[in-house]
Amino acid sequence: MEINLHKNKSILLNKEQISNLILRLSHEIIESQKNIDSIAVVGIRTRGEIIAKRIIQNIYENYKKKIDLGILDVTFYRDDFSENLGSPKVGPSDIPFNVNNKNIILIDDVLYTGRTVRAAMDELFAFGRPDSIKLGVLVDRGHRELPIRADFIGKNFPTSDNEHVHVLVSEIDGEDKVNLVKY
Repeated sequence: MEINLHKNKSILLNKEQISNLILRLSHEIIESQKNIDSIAVVGIRTRGEIIAKRIIQNIYENYKKKIDLGILDVTFYRDDFSENLGSPKVGPSDIPFNVNNKNIILIDDVLYTGRTVRAAMDELFAFGRPDSIKLGVLVDRGHRELPIRADFIGKNFPTSDNEHVHVLVSEIDGEDKVNLVKY
């Protein structure tokens, strides 16, 4: 007998809304920079990586600028790695540029406790010393445990402790959607 732990699920964002938010984030990132040539976008695997690639594409299409793209897998940098249940899908980080003196825009799908972002910054510093790191997220759901805030936010969705935000992207999940799941 299968037990369904999902009591209630509702759609927060559809494909068009996600696309519009990522486009807005792309414009905000460019508008916030004095020197576009000094920035690089780094996505946190897995869904942050997809959002970062879409941002890079938007910047190219709208500003005709090629921006460096990097990918971080923070699995082994997380402070809860030994407690994490299940087997995470681990892949290598890929930072194909020199991070020294770059203005890094770190991208993730959902900002929650801040622990993933802290882990990403730890790993990023293993590659060098950027001039700055700013954070962009598709969804900020609140409940911070660390003093971390996003500089670029697609949408704020305050949640309760028994709710989770699930970002689905077509490249992985076959569709673009953001769900609120109550447990």
